[in-house]
Amino acid sequence: MIIIGCDFHTRFQQIAMLETETGEVVERRLEHETGEAREFYAALPGPARGGMEATGDARWFERMLGELKHELWIGDAAEIRARVVRKQKTDARDALHILDLLIGNRFPKICIAKPEDRDAWQLLRHRDKLVRFQTSVRNQLHALAMGEGICRKKKLWSPKGRTELEGLLLGEWAMRRRKDLLEMLDRLGPSIEELDQAVKEQVEKRPGAVLLKQQPGVGPVTALVPARRDADGRRGQALSEEPATGQLRGIESEREQQRRQAAAGFDQQAGKFAGAVFAVASGADGIAKGRGIAAGLPAVGVPPRQGGG
Repeated sequence: MIIIGCDFHTRFQQIAMLETETGEVVERRLEHETGEAREFYAALPGPARGGMEATGDARWFERMLGELKHELWIGDAAEIRARVVRKQKTDARDALHILDLLIGNRFPKICIAKPEDRDAWQLLRHRDKLVRFQTSVRNQLHALAMGEGICRKKKLWSPKGRTELEGLLLGEWAMRRRKDLLEMLDRLGPSIEELDQAVKEQVEKRPGAVLLKQQPGVGPVTALVPARRDADGRRGQALSEEPATGQLRGIESEREQQRRQAAAGFDQQAGKFAGAVFAVASGADGIAKGRGIAAGLPAVGVPPRQGGG
C-alpha cells in the first residue's frame, strides 16, 4: 500500500510517500498549475491513502483524488501542529510529520461534509452577502432622505415612500447616487427572492431540516444551516430524532460550538455566520419572526441604522 503525507499549498505541495511493501520513502515537490500533481497521482500503481491538513483551497484536489480512486484523509491542522516534536517548521518536515501520523494511526482525521451540503452552504453564504448588501443600500438611501428632513423608517420602502424619495430635490451627484442606489436595490430584491425559494427547496430535500423548521422561530435559513455544520452527521441525526417540543434543541454553548467547528475543520467565517443564525433562532419566537427568519425573509443582515451615510 502507498501512504502519502502531503503538505498542501496553493501553488504546490510537498509530499513524503511510503511504499509499505519495500519501506522506501520518497520526498518530492509537486507543482499544481503545470499538471505535475495530477500526472503523479495518476501514475501511482494502485490506490493510495493521502493525508493533509484541513484547508479551504483544496476542493479541486479532493475531487481529483476521488476521480483517481485514491483515499484522502483531512486532518485537524491545530492537532497536527500540536503533535510536532521538533518545532522548527519546513515543508519537507511537515510532509514527513503527516506521514508519520498516518503510519502510526495517530492522524487526527476529521469528517468532511458531503458535496451537496457544501453547495448548500454556498447558497446560504451568497444569500447572506446579498442581504447585507441590500441592507447597506437601504441605509444609504435612508440617510439621504433623513438629510432632507424625511424620516419614514420602514415606510420609506412602500410605494408612497419610494415616490417621496424619488421626488426629493438633491444636488447633481446626490441625485446620481440616489439613482444608482435605487437601481441596485431593484436588482437585489428579485435575486434575494430567488435565493429564498432555493433555500426552501433545499430544506424540503432534508428530513432533518424539515423537522427543525417545526421549532418556534425557525425558518428555512436557520433549518438549513446545520447541513453545513453536521459534517459528521451525528448532530443532524440527533436533531431529526428529537420531537418538536416548543423549544429549539441543539443550541449549544459558545465553547461547545467552537469545539465542534474545530473538530469539523470549519473556517472562522463559516463559524461566525452559523453562530449569527443560531443566535437569532435561539431567542424568543417573536424576536425571531421580527428578524424575518421564520418567514425565510432577509435576516442575518446588518441591522438598519437610524442615521449616518
